[in-house]
Amino acid sequence: MTAWLLLGYGPLALAADTTAVNSTAPAPVPAITYVLSMPEPQTHYFEVEMQLANSAAATNARKNGYVDIKMPVWTPGSYLIREYAKNVEGFTALAGNRPVRSQKIRKNAWRVFSDEDNLTIRYRVYANELTVRTSFVDANHGYLNGASIFMYHDALKNQPLRVIVQPYKDWKSVTTALKSVGDENGGGSNHTFEAPNYDLLVDSPMEIGNHRTFTFTASNIPHTVAQFGEVDYNEQRLATDYKRVCEAAASVVGEHPCENYTFIVHHIPMAGGGLEHLNSTTLQTSRNAYATEAGYKGFLTLVAHEYFHLWNVKRIRPIALGPFDYENENYTRMLWLSEGCTSFYEDYILRRAGFHTPEQYLTIVANDITGIENQPGNRVQSVAESSFDAWIKYYRPNENSNNSTVSYYSKGSVLGSLLNLAILAGSNGARNMDDLMRYLYNEYYKKRQRGFTDEEFRQAAEQIAGRKLDDFFNIGVYSAEPINYNAYFEPVGLRLTNVAARTQDGYLGVATTVSNGKVVVAGVRRGSAAYADGLNVGDEIISVDSVRVGEDLLRLLAGRRVGETLNLLVNRQGIVRRMPVTLTQNPLVSYRLEPVANPTEQQRALFNKWLFIK
Repeated sequence: MTAWLLLGYGPLALAADTTAVNSTAPAPVPAITYVLSMPEPQTHYFEVEMQLANSAAATNARKNGYVDIKMPVWTPGSYLIREYAKNVEGFTALAGNRPVRSQKIRKNAWRVFSDEDNLTIRYRVYANELTVRTSFVDANHGYLNGASIFMYHDALKNQPLRVIVQPYKDWKSVTTALKSVGDENGGGSNHTFEAPNYDLLVDSPMEIGNHRTFTFTASNIPHTVAQFGEVDYNEQRLATDYKRVCEAAASVVGEHPCENYTFIVHHIPMAGGGLEHLNSTTLQTSRNAYATEAGYKGFLTLVAHEYFHLWNVKRIRPIALGPFDYENENYTRMLWLSEGCTSFYEDYILRRAGFHTPEQYLTIVANDITGIENQPGNRVQSVAESSFDAWIKYYRPNENSNNSTVSYYSKGSVLGSLLNLAILAGSNGARNMDDLMRYLYNEYYKKRQRGFTDEEFRQAAEQIAGRKLDDFFNIGVYSAEPINYNAYFEPVGLRLTNVAARTQDGYLGVATTVSNGKVVVAGVRRGSAAYADGLNVGDEIISVDSVRVGEDLLRLLAGRRVGETLNLLVNRQGIVRRMPVTLTQNPLVSYRLEPVANPTEQQRALFNKWLFIK
């Protein structure tokens, strides 16, 4: 299928898909051919040649006397304006072999003054940031995220294109989910790929070099795993466990929309995270990710999260998330569903695949709740607002973010658990969250070929649950009010209990760092003693009640009682001052899910249904 149908982007999808499945139809002529090279990878530069040969571009040029070429400012799946054009240099244009005038007209746009049918654009991109959202090349390998490398022309975004990759001299492999039409296995100098439109190009990262690969089949779909980095692993075990995770994820919707799937995995120091794509993903993990059982299970959790995105967000999506505007923010209040509920599913998938015991899964759910309830911002910002403000807050935290925001990942994961329970209880065990995902997939992605509005999602959830979900949406999603968790857990015979140790110790409410023997305030908790009595981020705490702190503030606070006043000596911007601070009650909670006394048969049945216990 073409990307239009896969992405569900409207009425053009059906016509495009009909052409794609007709084996006798001639291959479409590429409107753009990109030639990607890296002749000096140690300098961190990709070189791009963009060849335009299409009547749409020519018509635009003849009408206006120019063609505008643009670079995206962000990449789908990572909701921050990243200004990829900042890494572009050496932009030039040619008509045939003749240079033509070009001029930068906006931060991410260049105007080429020509009315020729065929144009060639050349530019270089500095790529020295190895994350899943950016691009990187050095003497060891190249990795690229399409939005940060490939420019586009508006009139040609929906036209077929070709990419010719010219790896550095001794590099043999190019791994990408794009369709290969050339010699991608290393027999020659070129590796040629095609895409039906620009969206799919942007949605298909590439790993270039001499990385190792292995394959496995899950849900009758071939999967490729490209492994970069010096790392030891058991290929047979990895392939087996990838398959278990992927097939458990596919069982949610019950249909796999891909013809193949590609994992690109970077094993690098201090790494963690992933970015989803239409039929691939990039994962970054540490070099010792497979060395311990805890690390290994953590990696499989990342696999489950990014893999489930091929349904949730890439096909089951809010209407705002496609077609994409690559020049501006694409706002939605539903990242709690797209990202947060995928975080819910990462653990739910591992439970159904047998990697988590029921007891371990209950601990995960309780810990998730503990995490958001210990964040003051959970009482300030709703998860819908958190989703909408991702562009300005989530990726740009500051020292006050814990007080003023809540993560749409963390709270969205909790809401996914609660919505799953609400549907389970409302349908008396007949349905769960899987049925909602399946309905959205069939109704909006396949039938209507578009995303859904916030209200359409709410209607779908209530339809599947068989009841109104006012408390879930009005309190859980659209407000920052406390959630009555036990209303969700009681039907499965559980109660959420705070098991934090009862203590009379007072609470100061600061996070600190130690540098050169100095204790410096790094964060102040809203509502705490430090917050009320005026300690600031950046303050150096010199002494407590005339006793020098050194590097051990906690030792001096041990045993202090609620209501006790401490006399702190503080260095603030070079001025030493005395500050009295009166300790408050420790507000931190620690939740555990415990069985209710004498659960009913119905509660036991729903509990077993919830946790896949047979």
